[in-house]
Amino acid sequence: MSRILAIDFGKVRTGIAVTDELQIIASGLTTVATSELIPFLKNYTQKEKVALFLVGLPKQMDNTDSESEVLILPFLEKLNKQFPQIPMQRVDERFTSKMAFQSMIDSGLKKNQRKNKALLDEISATIILQSYLNNL
Repeated sequence: MSRILAIDFGKVRTGIAVTDELQIIASGLTTVATSELIPFLKNYTQKEKVALFLVGLPKQMDNTDSESEVLILPFLEKLNKQFPQIPMQRVDERFTSKMAFQSMIDSGLKKNQRKNKALLDEISATIILQSYLNNL
């Protein structure tokens, strides 16, 4: 089988999570500089089969698009152009950053470790992916 890859897109950094090949377990993969995201995905998809890209959909509380959606749309066009054979799906990412931060606290990370924004982005991508899997 192949993996599902989740993307928590950010202006500077992007968190990435993947499933196992049976698409049962979501695990954080890494955080990459957003400027290096497409090359990273090219390299990753050459090594691993990816069945689906999940991309976070930032929404406001009133269900309107967040300001960051303007940054994500050009990325989605590039993603579709580079990987036309891999379908893409958007997933509501409301509260994932807060949930990721809380999971850092719950796991016992010290205060200065919780300032690691790259880890926060990776955990957020994992939460996006796990919520998708839970709703299958």
